[in-house]
Order: sequence, then C-alpha cells, then structure tokens
Amino acid sequence: MTTTHAAPVIETRGLTRHFTAHRNTVEAVRDLDLEIGQGELVAFLGPNGAGKSTTLRMLTTLIPPTSGTARVAGHDVVTGQREVRRAIGFVGQGNGAGHVQHGRDELVSQGRAHGLSRTAARSRADELIEDLDLSAVADRKVSTLSGGQRRRLDIAMGLVHLPRVLFLDEPSTGLDPQNRANLQGLVERLHASTGSTIVLTTHYLEEADALAERVIVIDHGAVIADDTARSLKSALGDLLTIGLVDEVDAAVAAEHAARLPGAEVERIGATVTARVARGHELAPDLLVELNRRGMAPRSIEVARPTLDDVFLNLTGRSLREAHENADASSHTSKEEVAA
Repeated sequence: MTTTHAAPVIETRGLTRHFTAHRNTVEAVRDLDLEIGQGELVAFLGPNGAGKSTTLRMLTTLIPPTSGTARVAGHDVVTGQREVRRAIGFVGQGNGAGHVQHGRDELVSQGRAHGLSRTAARSRADELIEDLDLSAVADRKVSTLSGGQRRRLDIAMGLVHLPRVLFLDEPSTGLDPQNRANLQGLVERLHASTGSTIVLTTHYLEEADALAERVIVIDHGAVIADDTARSLKSALGDLLTIGLVDEVDAAVAAEHAARLPGAEVERIGATVTARVARGHELAPDLLVELNRRGMAPRSIEVARPTLDDVFLNLTGRSLREAHENADASSHTSKEEVAA
C-alpha cells in the first residue's frame, strides 16, 4: 500500500520539456502533474526515451522546464536552484567520481563541497564506506573498481550530506544480475534506515516491482499509470489459458469463462484465454464446471500479471520490446552522429 504523507516533498504542475532536433520539436515530457510525499520510494518505469531521465534532470535543476512548475523540498527548481541542490542527492547514469581519484578522497571532497568541515567530511566518508561495503576498495583509484563498486561509490557520494530526497537515474544499468540484486538490497536498506524520499528511474520490470511502493509508468513523455505495483497488476487480472480437446468443447468453455466477473475472453481453435481478476481463485470452480459437463481440458495455465502485461494493456506494446526498440534507435542515432 502507498504510504499517506502530510505534504508533498516533490510537486509538479504541467511540467513540460521540449527539445529541438533537426528542426523538429520533441516533447520529452508533457504536462506532468505529480505529488510525492516525504519518505516514499517511487519508481519511474518506462522504455528508453519515455521521459524518465528528463523528468529527473528537471527536478534536480540540471535543465529548466519549457513550461509548468516543479517544487522539490519546498523550493522552486528554477528560482530556488541552490536550495533544491542542498536538499537532494543525485546519482546519474554515468560515474560521478574522477577515474584517477581515490574513492575516499572523492567522498571527503563531496562532503566539503556541501559545507561539511574537514573532520565531519572524513567522518561521514568513513561511515558511508562502512555502510556500503567499500572498505576494501576505498583507497584505490576509481578506475580500478568494478561496475558494482563504482555504483556503490556513486550512491555514497549522493548521500554524503544526508539528503532529504535521493534521485537515482537508472542505478543498475550495466550491472550484471548479481550486482543488480545487491544494489536493490542496498536501496531497500537505505530507504529503511534513512527515511529519505527515494525516486529512481528504471526500465527493469523486476527492479520496479521489487523495490518501489509506488510505480509511475511513463510513455512518450506522459504518465499513463500511477499506483502500487500490486494494484496495477491486480486491476489487470490473471490470464487463464485452457487447452480443450476440440473447437466444440472450446466454444462451450469460452461461454462459461465469459460468465466470470469482468472476464475478457478469446478463443483461437481449441484454446481459450481469459483475462480476469482473481483468476487464480476462480480457475478451480471453472474446471469443476467443465468436468461436470463432461469436458476434460488437456491443459490449463494461470499466469499472474507482470508490469510488462500492464504496459502492454495500456499501450498495446510490450515494455521490453519498447525498450529494445529505443535502444536500437539510440544506437542508430549515435552511428549517424559519428558518421
């Protein structure tokens, strides 16, 4: 369940950002209305190019909005940039630490940049190195660290000043499955221990499902869904797939499946599919009814919905496919630029 919060720490109204590319105007983000409360852990989910990172860049004052307004920690992202930056931590997609620097030195420097005394900065660096399991590598050059170690160092740099809001832009991109799982555990521990608001962007369905108490699905620069992952999936319903002996039995089975509350039924040959809420609970009764009528299904499968199913239902295409297509488009664009 989404936690109820007294006042939003992030609030946007009509937030919009346009870019011009080859004399064409691209709406990266359009008319975004959003409220996020203190202490929430929110995931922006969508394919590459959907507007997730552009939204974070506006909320962190890196780029100004074309129109609309946004306030973070009570400050306007345009007129109160300094105050916003003092209240937030930001971990971008690239590595934030200098490759020839040592990890501990980078943390101390970051603390000093946020106004900590040298003693306080060193103490805070030691604390983060211990918390993020960097003790064995903190005094090595950043260029020698693994991808997972660099991401943990990046997160440590974003936490030096104990931010009220932490933004993580695609934090696990480029990590192997083991390091991705480790990073998810780290984010969960940080949220539980600090109480900070954490906003992350991701195109990994499992990451959003496992981490976030609230999922905001973005496509073509606009919010198309905003709820808990469980609610989004429950609203879609389970998918029942029933294989019958022949098309005659399948037609009868389709009639019975259509009587289930809110069921969307399709029959192709001797196979019946039904998208229905609480399908896993209703399937046994449906099987009993079919058996009572002398029909013995050859197979039955109950698939619980995923966030990819939610995205497919909302947009007519798979989120995984949309991400792959965006990756291919980005790669083509880079080749064109290089040429």
